[in-house]
This record gives sequence, C-alpha cells and structure tokens, in this order.
Amino acid sequence: VQLQASGGGLVQAGGSLRLSCQPSEGPFDYVAAAWFRQVPGNEREFVAAINWRGSSRDYANSVKGRFTISRNIAKNMVYLQMNNLKPEDTAIYYCASTLRQRYADSAADFSLWGQGTLVTVSS
Repeated sequence: VQLQASGGGLVQAGGSLRLSCQPSEGPFDYVAAAWFRQVPGNEREFVAAINWRGSSRDYANSVKGRFTISRNIAKNMVYLQMNNLKPEDTAIYYCASTLRQRYADSAADFSLWGQGTLVTVSS
C-alpha cells in the first residue's frame, strides 16, 4: 500500500491549489496524516498534520493562515488547501501517515508515504 498524492501544478503567486491524498488500496487507516514538502537538495520539511478525528491540526509557521489540512473519512481522503501561494512554496509535496499514538512534526515519525506531487509557484 502506498499513498497517492495529486493536485499539484503550476500556479502564479497569490493563487491556490488543493492537494489530495488517498491510499492505493484499502481503507485509509491512520492516527495522523500529514503533508511534507521537499526542494531537491534540501531536507524534507513538515507542512501540516491532522489526526484521524480531525480535532487536532498542526502547521508549519511558514504556512499558517494560508494552508488548511482536512480529511474526509467517508471518501478516504486527506486534503491540503493552499491559498496565497508564494514562490518559496515551490516543492514536491508528499503525503504521509502514521499509526503511532505519539508523533512529532518529523518525517521519521511517519511510515507510509506517497510518490509526491510537484507544486510550482511562479512570481
């Protein structure tokens, strides 16, 4: 089972995109799901996370007020709504999930990953 991320693309600064994430097969079981992003040559960076109940959401300071993570249990989906995009948001975005009860904003705490979707923001 892998996670499939979609919704990336090319957008002008100030624009919006919505990323989607779903498992390649079966139900989407997780304690928490998250989005990370990575620019080639840099480490993978935490963007946002949500718990299964939807009662807890965490965001990187760089995206607070612009990005919103959500999930739809019935549709087996996790989303990342990205508004007011900036050129520095350009990266490959990955969705990930964990079954760990305790987790931090670290890629090491998430065990299931997808292939990533490219987001390019032009100035």
